[in-house]
Amino acid sequence: MVNTAIDFYRAPAGIVPATPAEPRANSAAATDRIDLRRLMAMFRRRIGVFLGVLLGVLAIGMVITALQPRTYQARAEVTLNSKLQPVAPTSTNDRTDQPAIPSESFVDTQVSVITSETNTAAVADALGLAHDPRFAPSPDEGKAANTKSASAQQSAREAAIAYLAKNVAAQRIGTTYGIAITFESSDPQEAARIANAFAEQYTLGALENKRSGARETTGVIANRLEQLRQQALADSATVQRYRIAHNLLSTTQGTLTEQEISSYNQEVTAARAQASEDAARLEAAQRQLQAGGSGGVGEASLSPVIGQMRAQQAGLAAEFAAMSSRYGPQHPEVLRSKAQLDAVNRQITAETQRVMASLEAKARVSQQRLASLAGSLDASRGALAQNNAAQVGLDDLQKRAETSNALYESYLNRFKELTAREGTEQADADMLHRADVPRHPNSPHILINGLLALALGTGLGIAAAFLAEMTFTGLTTGEDIEERMGVRYLCAIPTLQSVARRGERVPASALLEDPRSVFAESFRSLRASIAMNTTEARIIAITSALPEEGKTTTSICLARSMAAAGDRILLIDGDLRHQGVSRFLRGGEGRPGLMEVLHGTASLDDALVVDPGTGLSILPLCAEAGDRAELMTGVEMDRLLATARERFDAVIIDTAPVLPIADARLLLGKADASVFVVRWRKTPEQALRAALRLLPIDRVQLAGVALTRVDMRKQPRFDYGETAFYRSYESYYA
Repeated sequence: MVNTAIDFYRAPAGIVPATPAEPRANSAAATDRIDLRRLMAMFRRRIGVFLGVLLGVLAIGMVITALQPRTYQARAEVTLNSKLQPVAPTSTNDRTDQPAIPSESFVDTQVSVITSETNTAAVADALGLAHDPRFAPSPDEGKAANTKSASAQQSAREAAIAYLAKNVAAQRIGTTYGIAITFESSDPQEAARIANAFAEQYTLGALENKRSGARETTGVIANRLEQLRQQALADSATVQRYRIAHNLLSTTQGTLTEQEISSYNQEVTAARAQASEDAARLEAAQRQLQAGGSGGVGEASLSPVIGQMRAQQAGLAAEFAAMSSRYGPQHPEVLRSKAQLDAVNRQITAETQRVMASLEAKARVSQQRLASLAGSLDASRGALAQNNAAQVGLDDLQKRAETSNALYESYLNRFKELTAREGTEQADADMLHRADVPRHPNSPHILINGLLALALGTGLGIAAAFLAEMTFTGLTTGEDIEERMGVRYLCAIPTLQSVARRGERVPASALLEDPRSVFAESFRSLRASIAMNTTEARIIAITSALPEEGKTTTSICLARSMAAAGDRILLIDGDLRHQGVSRFLRGGEGRPGLMEVLHGTASLDDALVVDPGTGLSILPLCAEAGDRAELMTGVEMDRLLATARERFDAVIIDTAPVLPIADARLLLGKADASVFVVRWRKTPEQALRAALRLLPIDRVQLAGVALTRVDMRKQPRFDYGETAFYRSYESYYA
């Protein structure tokens, strides 16, 4: 057998079907590394979506900005007085040091006070906004309110207050004690006027309110002060009358009865001690007398007379003893001495009796005095009990009097303070800067709106670009085919417009007119890929999942490319419905075709049409072929293919699409190798996946998938494969 261009790629073995492609180990899907190049490529190919969304958002932003009403903002500034100086001392409680500096919470509270409803209402009243026609009731409301003018006036006032509250704002200036008051209005003059009115109301208006409040307070306290004075005098007089009526006279040391009882208690105690002492002495003397003592009585020994007598008694007793021992008891001197001693003893006894009588009299006097003092004490205690009973009422009256006096004194001190402070009040805040009439509108902010629209448009544009890419189901690169579909990728066939010169618009003609072009080279690449992925593949079927994917053009160009290389090639039109190859021939009406050959009414040589430019043999379908698909899928087709295998180096069959035509799957089973063509970025992945799922692996030998209608100018945005560097090797093509 003569070697042809097809034989150059064949192996010596028999027919070996193509094997499914294995996913690449270094693919982006197999690693968690973010491929920035792919992201940039995705963004480049979706730049139209991005720019469309961005420009749309910018246009909407500009329209909104143009439709927004112009408003002006005026700004007035006030400052809080952090060091109020005391003008006049008012009481002993006033201190001379500086008052405390306002706290953060106090400043924040003052910010809220400026925009409070009370302050806003005061500004509305000061400016007379209730009479502004803008806030007057509507005509229908005005008719209903004619009989109630006060109600209409109140409605206008409430509308004015609501207008002020909506457009006024106050905020602290940094960390200072200054407060900025802003007001927005469509009229710049009104904005400045109302902002200044708020500042003046907060400063001067608050000071005037403070002064009027102080005057009112002083008047109220003065009226109340006289009432409290009369009440304090009446309560004090009542206490004194009660004292006199119940004999509750007192000194600084207590009541007279209490002082009398205290004195009686002291005297009774002393009298009781004295009586006890006298009774004890008398009792001791009596016991001694009963025991036989005379001069030895304790109380008697205290008498100087008895002392002298005892001294005399001792001398006489000694003399009597001496004389008795010397002279005997009957001696005259002894008798005389004895008589003297007896006389002294009788005197001592008499004196002792007198002392005892004195003790008895003293003891009786002490008892009588004690009894008298005890009676007086009991009487005083009875009087004290009555006084104590009356003291309960006195305590109540005294408390009332003390309360009245304390309240009167408090009001009196407060009245003095207010009187001293009158006219010395200081404002809590001062005007820092008055609001000027704004020259430029504050809203709309063209720059800010533009930046916001740009930022929003950029974000939405990026999101739309990613969304479009994520929802895109077409196939773009060889990696998409091999990684997502698991089949071999053969080559990419470009569109003629993306690689050819101007004027070259017919692919079949451009293939011969410029055989060194990238378009012609792509079919040589397809032929090489088929040869490298199969062996002894003499019958090649070209098919697709859906119509309009370029399979007929691919079949014609591949057949002409192989025939131009000197091979004997047969191109069979196997699409009964569209007959794309047959329409390419132009003319030949009335000639037999494939169906006539299969039916046996014409020979193969009679039905063949030879391409004069390449010598390509074409077996077309006649226009009246009808729907006789069973002939193409039966044994008649097998005999025809066997004959063609002997006469030609290769047979190219342009079949119908797989999904819409079931007979196309049977025709693919008769080929040595099948090639699926997929339209670049048009054919859905699901369509190709469904078509491949319909092909039985043991009946159909799939060589691979080729991309058709690839725009070589745009392909570098999507692929890093062989087509990504087209601009680098473009000079190799004529």
